[in-house]
Amino acid sequence: MGREKEATEDGKATQKGSKLKRLNDVELAGAGGDANHNIAKSTKPTEKTPNGKVRKKQVKPPQEEKLESPSSGRESDDGDFTTKKKGVKRKRIKDEPAEFAASDAAKHSSSSKSHSNKKKRQHSAGEENGDEAPKKKTKKNTEEGVKKEEEEQPVSKTSKKTKEEIKEARLLKTKKKEEEEQNRWRWWEEEKYEDGVKWRFLEHKGPYFPPVYQTLPDDVHFYYNGKTVKLSLAAEEVAVFFGQMLDHEYTTKKVFRENFFKDWRQEMTDEERVLIRHLDKCDFGEIHAMHKAKVEERRNLSKEDKLVLKEANQKIVEEYGYCLLDHHRERIGNFKIEPPGLFRGRGEHPKQGMLKKRIQPEDVIINCSKESHIPVPPAGHRWKEVRHDNSVTWLASWTENIQGSIKYVMLNANSKLKGEKDWEKYEVARKLKTCVDSIRKQYLEDMRSREMRVRQRAVALYFIDKLALRAGNEKEEGETADTVGCCSLRVEHITLHKELDGNSCVVEFDFLGKDSIRYYNKVPVISKVFKNLQRFMENKDPGDELFDRLNTSLMNKHLSALMPGLTAKVFRTYNASITLQQQLQQLTNDSDNEAEKLLSYNRANRAVAILCNHQRAPPKTFEQSMANLQTKIDARKEQLALAKTELKQAKKDSKAKDSSDSKLTKLVERKKAAVQRCEEQLLKLEVQATDREENKQIALGTSKLNYLDPRISVAWCKRMRIPIEKIYNKSQRDKFAWAIEMTEADFEF
Repeated sequence: MGREKEATEDGKATQKGSKLKRLNDVELAGAGGDANHNIAKSTKPTEKTPNGKVRKKQVKPPQEEKLESPSSGRESDDGDFTTKKKGVKRKRIKDEPAEFAASDAAKHSSSSKSHSNKKKRQHSAGEENGDEAPKKKTKKNTEEGVKKEEEEQPVSKTSKKTKEEIKEARLLKTKKKEEEEQNRWRWWEEEKYEDGVKWRFLEHKGPYFPPVYQTLPDDVHFYYNGKTVKLSLAAEEVAVFFGQMLDHEYTTKKVFRENFFKDWRQEMTDEERVLIRHLDKCDFGEIHAMHKAKVEERRNLSKEDKLVLKEANQKIVEEYGYCLLDHHRERIGNFKIEPPGLFRGRGEHPKQGMLKKRIQPEDVIINCSKESHIPVPPAGHRWKEVRHDNSVTWLASWTENIQGSIKYVMLNANSKLKGEKDWEKYEVARKLKTCVDSIRKQYLEDMRSREMRVRQRAVALYFIDKLALRAGNEKEEGETADTVGCCSLRVEHITLHKELDGNSCVVEFDFLGKDSIRYYNKVPVISKVFKNLQRFMENKDPGDELFDRLNTSLMNKHLSALMPGLTAKVFRTYNASITLQQQLQQLTNDSDNEAEKLLSYNRANRAVAILCNHQRAPPKTFEQSMANLQTKIDARKEQLALAKTELKQAKKDSKAKDSSDSKLTKLVERKKAAVQRCEEQLLKLEVQATDREENKQIALGTSKLNYLDPRISVAWCKRMRIPIEKIYNKSQRDKFAWAIEMTEADFEF
């Protein structure tokens, strides 16, 4: 029997060591033999001859029995095999002639699975054809047959790949990777275009529009005040949006319900508005049930149906998901226009529940080359406008109706335009390193200025620098969620403590930042900052602005005067990247194993995420995931204990007998290797558990993709001999291909 396998966390299959008790070949075969023996017992020892007479069946010893495929006249895909009884040695018999098997299959197909019927068919076939029964093989041939049979037996439900197949798959993967590298556009090795020019040729098919709304089936109804109401097409579509969300907490919120009902009534006909006056009297139950049924149906699709859907989606991607940029094929990031629905927003957004209207081609502006094939709009429609502006990077744009913001179709993250933008961003942040000391010296001096606006600007810049706070954009009152940045902080968002937790001059922050993520922090500050904050807060109400003589545009104007291209975000990028580099230097030891080095990397990344306030709610499956991981750790500990016991016994046997015995020496070495392997696997699982626990409320991905110079990570991987695949997945490696190609191990941010 082949060894049982189990999957490790990183997806690699490892064989279970000898620590776990397993059934041996005899026990497993014996169990199967009993089952077959019971089947044979249940078969009546009689059979009918071709002329209808009943006669006694001749039964041969079970060890000579041969199982055949129930197929008519064809050999089984799994190959022939013989049964195995407890205490009975397995034997193979000579293969039947094909005509015997075909004749038998036609006469006895209904009972072909029974061992007794198989013997019966062999006997009757021999009589009817006038041939002798199959002869037994010699002992040598029998042993070879058994060995061959055991090799052909499947190890598990999934067929085991041969060494040749595995080698071929690896070669194919390597070849595909080499082809991708050869076809990759190495734009970072080409000369840059003149300032302001993003491309010289751009051609695409335009955005992909969502399918039109399909009316409800006849057996699905909407009810108002207990009575069936047939809605108009526009009103019905919006009703479906709400019905699909019935099991979501959004539909219980007062603001969401009020906004939805207001926008829904605008889509109704005059008759519907007269009838439908209260949302509480509306019954969307059947619509919701239909939606759940569709979700379940999609979830239970067969592999064939899923493959059909996948192929259909791939055709859409091939047609709309790529463009020609300077005659190079580039992937488009978001080529699908978002379908209509109900706006959710983040946190307690005042516009949640409002209707996101369907975008039509008449709302869309197309951007492409003059000499390119201009995208063709859907039948019966036309574009709002067609532009040929090579100073911008978007392919199409439109204005959404909720907040009036402009949405864009942009290239994928691994495209030239995105890569160049990232590269420039990190180079600007690196330049800040050369002048950050003088900027810090300047804002410390400005804290003593006679002008209040200069003092406020200096304190705000201190927070942007030291706490990586966002500047905060201006917005209309009540139009968006109550989120703030550094420049828009209010008096109610900070609390001053002269003494707190053994520290003096502590500022306690508590406000909602970007995406309504709460920022809560207690930070000791220098006395200059503390005294200025006390002065800024004098004679102000909690709702008044802390920096009432400062806004984002004034701050960015000041920053650009200090260094070309400098913004509050550049400070954030600089502090994130420099923090990662410093943490990696402090936490990583060259003598650590791979798992420990990766834990150090994640801890360094976590320090950055905390600095940037990249938080998340613990995943719903976190507790179960940790419990499953702990079960694996406990099992691995048992394996390790058993492996150590076996090693101890092997050493004892080797010492008791002749120490020069090569077999015993090899056994000891194997047991040592097994113990070492178990220790490594256990350490890997324990490190993984620590990493998950520390990361449960921290989002590492945001800083890794947007604020950390990838060259820091690439250089660290090369110094520490860590495969880059352990840090960046396939899409991330494509995004940062420029950094991976150009970075050496001695790179410093």
